[in-house]
Amino acid sequence: MLQNQQPAPLFRSFNQFNQIVSLSDYLGEKNIVLYFYPKDDTPGCTIEANDFTALAGDFAALDTVVIGVSKDSCQSHVDFINKFGLKVDLLADISGEVCELYNVWREREKNGVKSMAVLRSTFIIDKNGKLADVEYGVNHEGHAQAVLEKIKQLNG
Repeated sequence: MLQNQQPAPLFRSFNQFNQIVSLSDYLGEKNIVLYFYPKDDTPGCTIEANDFTALAGDFAALDTVVIGVSKDSCQSHVDFINKFGLKVDLLADISGEVCELYNVWREREKNGVKSMAVLRSTFIIDKNGKLADVEYGVNHEGHAQAVLEKIKQLNG
């Protein structure tokens, strides 16, 4: 498991526009909220994405970019963004490489059946590339606002 104050793993993946996005794109310039979620257009994931979108201007005002990550395809991300008017970048981690780097690809049990899934988790990466906050197994309810408060403290 990753911990606060260690260097953030160097992620690199395609966003919804099929453009490569990496940690190094933002070093020295922006904080990053990197949030992992299980699947596009599902109830909890939609609430979380809409909440981050509603606060997008607040995050931008604090030199912070919000990036969601799931194993969905670029096209799935485009459809999700268009359906809800989302204002966050979404990375298509189809290979699961970024999920593995951040230790969010986990076994879960649902209705007695074990399977692998993305554990909803959020990482705040400061402008120097350090993990300022690590949160595994988050609840989507009120999460975006709580993350914004942490960013305010980081910048304060």
